[in-house]
Amino acid sequence: MKKTKNLMSPVTIVIFGITGDLARRKLIPALWNLFISGNLPEKFSIIGFARREWSDDDLKKYAEDILKEKNSGTLTVGIKDFVANFSYVSGDLGKEEFYKALADKLLEIDKKSGVCRAKLFHLSVPPEMYETIFEQMSKSGLSDICAGNGGWTRVLVEKPFGSDIHTAEKLDQKMVALFKENQIFRVDHYMGKESMQNILAFRFSNSFLEHLWSSQFIERVNIRLWEKIGIEGRGAFYDQIGALRDVGQNHMLQMLAFIAMEGPGVFEAEAMRQSRAKVLSEFRLIGKKEIEKFVKRGQYQGYLEEPSVSLDSKTETYFRVEAHIENERWKGVPFYLESGKRLGKSAVEIEVVFRKKDSYLCPPNAGHISQNTIVFRIQPDEGIDISFWTKRPGFEMKLDPKTLSFSREKSGDAKKAPDAYERIIFDCIAGDQTLFAGAEEVAASWKFIAPIIENWDSLPLLKYKQDWIPKKMD
Repeated sequence: MKKTKNLMSPVTIVIFGITGDLARRKLIPALWNLFISGNLPEKFSIIGFARREWSDDDLKKYAEDILKEKNSGTLTVGIKDFVANFSYVSGDLGKEEFYKALADKLLEIDKKSGVCRAKLFHLSVPPEMYETIFEQMSKSGLSDICAGNGGWTRVLVEKPFGSDIHTAEKLDQKMVALFKENQIFRVDHYMGKESMQNILAFRFSNSFLEHLWSSQFIERVNIRLWEKIGIEGRGAFYDQIGALRDVGQNHMLQMLAFIAMEGPGVFEAEAMRQSRAKVLSEFRLIGKKEIEKFVKRGQYQGYLEEPSVSLDSKTETYFRVEAHIENERWKGVPFYLESGKRLGKSAVEIEVVFRKKDSYLCPPNAGHISQNTIVFRIQPDEGIDISFWTKRPGFEMKLDPKTLSFSREKSGDAKKAPDAYERIIFDCIAGDQTLFAGAEEVAASWKFIAPIIENWDSLPLLKYKQDWIPKKMD
């Protein structure tokens, strides 16, 4: 079914934790942008559910203030029409009576509409609340699907999906007991980024590239998620999970999957998810005897002084993992996954380094090697850089490095690109799971990460200065 046809049905969106940071920074602005671009159903309602003792008008003013601040200096006509669709339910996310109040609110909206609406539940809450919310949804009938009129019920679940392989399995069992797999949308917002989808377009839509995309021609792949910022007031949360769980198990392994997966044939959910899951299941696992060779971890100086961080914390804020995929295409190629907080620069990128040529025109004593790279820049400046070598003008055969570069910003297309959360919400309403992690992908990711976490204590925790820039792999 076409996405546009799916978007015609009236829908009610319930945001658990609407007063939280994610809703303020991402969800409410994304819903507004979908509204003004005509990419929400004509009839929609947004219900916020949180602890604060607010009224409907309080939430409407909260949303209006967010949008006016975010769109300061730009046209804000229509904000009042948008927030008129908001309503609020106040309560404890752990208590059954408040879910009954939410169910009553949904029924009231359905009666006014004259139809049982499609329903989207977005869990914008700490992961430890997921199980409780699912249990209460089941008891109050919120997980039920409208009968007979094509209505649907779907749930958006934010990463991390569990804190280890056991909690991930438990969470998945709880979800599949209440919902079918086609109702569960596991959010890794990196997959909603245009720059990530552009990797797929570049790889599978350019005929010159495919025969080069293997261990025969590629020497290594560097995947970096470097951040200048620290933990930004998330001490209590971050100290419990660390960098590897926060971004390694999800964002970075999905970046790797986009680079290393086999061609899916079509840009459709089942084919894409199967292809990603297959390559993620082909990692060589890192055992205790190998962990010091393939894994490094560190913590920035000053981390222990961050609010809500344990004074004797061993939580990593930096890691580097050398991963290997045991299949015909990638055997022998190291994939370096590297991420850290309080580093000297911010960069999210994938660098594909091609093998050195056996021979080239530059004299042996020239002092450099003509090695080509392709860099996919995810953020902050989305684009693709291809390095190559040309002859330096003059009487001698000397080479100069040059870069063929595509910048989304400079191309003028940046404003046309939807934000990651616009794409996530749009696709969920449309029922398209292509850019959402499937159960098999999550399980395969944890299978690779779990042995590393189990052996963390055997690794030294390296202290690094803030603004440190790690050396590139060579």
